Amino acid sequence: MPVTDISHDLDSLTLTITARFAAPVERIWQIYADPRQLERVWGPKEYPATVVDHSLTPGGLVTYYMTGPEGDRHHGYWKVLAVDEPHSFTYEDGFAHEDFTPNTDLPISTCVATLTADGDGTLARYVTTYADREGLQTVLEMGVEEGTRSAMSQIDELIA
Repeated sequence: MPVTDISHDLDSLTLTITARFAAPVERIWQIYADPRQLERVWGPKEYPATVVDHSLTPGGLVTYYMTGPEGDRHHGYWKVLAVDEPHSFTYEDGFAHEDFTPNTDLPISTCVATLTADGDGTLARYVTTYADREGLQTVLEMGVEEGTRSAMSQIDELIA
């Protein structure tokens, strides 16, 4: 299981996920840079993702939807803010309507994803900051921790 730690801090409004992968940084980067690979790991196994738009460049946009077991769709987006290939990227992460306009009724966050060489593998750290306690609490209640563990376990399968 690649996720080694998930912690949240209601005072600093952060959710921090730490994972280790048995592949070099460049290989893990390719998963995020390639929409077909990203959709194999973005979202829990029960909610596979379909990436519609993908531009992992500053100012770029990534749009996707996850399809649930009953055929229900959950749309989302990343607005890419900064990229330091292959070491990090920062993006606004939000829920979206079917036309991929932001759904401001649900939390919007900023995530900094950092990939660091760790022996023969990669240490990945994802720090997500929310605007308020309610936003962080909402995603915790939606099952973000369990969903993240399920989604990231698929990275091991992809790099094997």
